[in-house]
Amino acid sequence: MGCCQSSFLKRPISDNNQRRGQNNPHPSNGTAVGGDGPGGVPTFSEFSLSDLKAATNNFSSDFIVSESGEKAPNVVYKGRFQNRRWIAIKKFTKMAWPDPKQFADEAWGVGKLRHKRLANLIGYCCDGDERLLVAEYMPHDTLAKHLFHWENQTIEWAMRLRVALYIAEALDYCSTEGRPLYHDLNAYRVLFDESGDPRLSCFGFMKNSRDGKSYSTNLAYTPPEYLRNGRVTPESVIFSFGTVLLDLLSGKHIPPSHALDMMRGKNILLLMDSHLEGNFSTEEATVVFDLASKCLQYEPRERPNTKDLVATLAELQNKPDVPSYVMLGIPKHQEAPPTPQHPLSPMGDACLRMDLTAIHQILVMAHYKDDEGTNELSFQEWTQQMRDMLEARKRGDLAFRDKDFKTAIDCYSQFIDVGTMVSPTVYARRSLCHLLCDQPDAALRDAMQAQCVYPDWSTAFYMQSVALAKLDMHKDAADMLNEATALEEKKQRGGRGS
Repeated sequence: MGCCQSSFLKRPISDNNQRRGQNNPHPSNGTAVGGDGPGGVPTFSEFSLSDLKAATNNFSSDFIVSESGEKAPNVVYKGRFQNRRWIAIKKFTKMAWPDPKQFADEAWGVGKLRHKRLANLIGYCCDGDERLLVAEYMPHDTLAKHLFHWENQTIEWAMRLRVALYIAEALDYCSTEGRPLYHDLNAYRVLFDESGDPRLSCFGFMKNSRDGKSYSTNLAYTPPEYLRNGRVTPESVIFSFGTVLLDLLSGKHIPPSHALDMMRGKNILLLMDSHLEGNFSTEEATVVFDLASKCLQYEPRERPNTKDLVATLAELQNKPDVPSYVMLGIPKHQEAPPTPQHPLSPMGDACLRMDLTAIHQILVMAHYKDDEGTNELSFQEWTQQMRDMLEARKRGDLAFRDKDFKTAIDCYSQFIDVGTMVSPTVYARRSLCHLLCDQPDAALRDAMQAQCVYPDWSTAFYMQSVALAKLDMHKDAADMLNEATALEEKKQRGGRGS
């Protein structure tokens, strides 16, 4: 329920206090993971083997979605939890990951990544000899399918530019988050979600512990430094991104050496996909052509970084207002947000309408009544540091009341950073400040932290619902709103929650 299961400690999540590995107290029942993290993605969890068997009809071959079917080295299945969320499950052999702790640790590391440009990892299973990863399911095939094996129409030029940008943004985000290594980046790793938006598969962030192989494709597409020393570096990922750019330009999987010969001769028209029938800008194609050439430089230090990729490709986007599903030629995803299942309180109604002004008034009136019991301080803890911390909170409260939201963020951050006290109300207030400063990602993180401090607090769920709606995750926002109203109803029947 919610973004943070109540089995977590009632304190903010950090790298130091979140348990990793097999003994982590996260839920084992996949159907219980209704809660969502950033971008409406379920909180990363450990699943039981029985959960995943139930979701895939005991790993039936009918549920296999790997493009090589059962012949794939690590088969990928689709599954569904009790008619709710579709998932993708990648099944490894025990030989690929003989050490269960290493597998769990690696999965937890990748599971921290959350971004709208990723097909995010939402869980894993390490049961006996079984090694499985669970990710968001992407229903509209791979880039390889749309480029190399299309049936009705090829991908138009503007969509190819969007694919390049979105994958560059995914790589840049992961680099910023300290996960710059991606193993075997290629057109099969790019997936399309229900809206037709391209996403980068999270499976590529998992290294293979047994054989150490990071590239399963033909050696002709492998970075030269990997052939020399067998190591993947951030620059190796840029090289592989260059091969994806070649795929987008040509509509074929051309070996980089062959493409580079064309590049040296500036034979761009020979390289371009004939199925585009000339419907592309030569100037834009030349920019992509040149960027691919830079990515494929023999010397790793001469290749661009992820921020260079994003900056170059962002300037080429020529149909920013056209939805991806239109350019991809797929039906529009029709899924109306569910209506609330419970009568709405004033807070619920304000969140449903995304009326931030009304939410602000409610939080001001509520003050700190919901913080009772979350902190018990001894006399010894009442230090000058404590007085300074409370003074920072007081300044934050005054700024919050006076709608000086940037100052409120600064003051509340001073209070939080000391760490002696944890206050769900401060997190909720700072969450609203972030929303009013057009920072929905930060708002969602604070709302999640509020829930971790006070797992059954409806206000934390309400704030998550508004942040998710701001991130255009409307179905997940509606689900969170329903959870919040259910908690309020529980309080009215005598349970603790507000």
